[in-house]
Amino acid sequence: MTYTKPLPTIDVWNRPFWDACKEQRLIAQKCNTSGKVWFPPSPVSPITRDHDWRWIDLTGAGRIVSWVVMHQKYFSGFAGEIPYLVAQVELDEGPMFITNIVNAGRNSVAIGARVQVVFDPITDEISLPKFRLLERA
Repeated sequence: MTYTKPLPTIDVWNRPFWDACKEQRLIAQKCNTSGKVWFPPSPVSPITRDHDWRWIDLTGAGRIVSWVVMHQKYFSGFAGEIPYLVAQVELDEGPMFITNIVNAGRNSVAIGARVQVVFDPITDEISLPKFRLLERA
C-alpha cells in the first residue's frame, strides 16, 4: 500500500531525529549552557543563540496540553480518517510536539492526560512519532 499523507522533508538538521525515530528512539537537542531542550531541530540553541548543544534521548513521556478534532480534509490522504484528533503534547523534558493520539477518540482525551510515544513505520525511511494515551487527566 502506498502512503498518501504528506511526508516530512529530511534535511541536514533533522536527519538525526528521523534516524533515531527509525530506531524507535525519540531525541531532541539540548543547550549545554542553559540546559533547555527544544524541538524542532536547529543549527543553534534558540535560548542562547550559540552552537553549544548536543542530541539527547528523551523518555517519550508527556502530557496533552491542547487538542482539536479535525473535520476538514486538507490533504487527500486523510479523507478516510475524518474526523481525527490532533494534539499538542508537552514532553517531560520540555519540548512540544504536534501529533496524533493513536488509542483515543475525541471523547477520551483531556488536557493534562499522560501520554507515551509510539512509532508508526510509514515508509522504509520514516517512522512517525505518535502518542498513546496512558490515563485520563
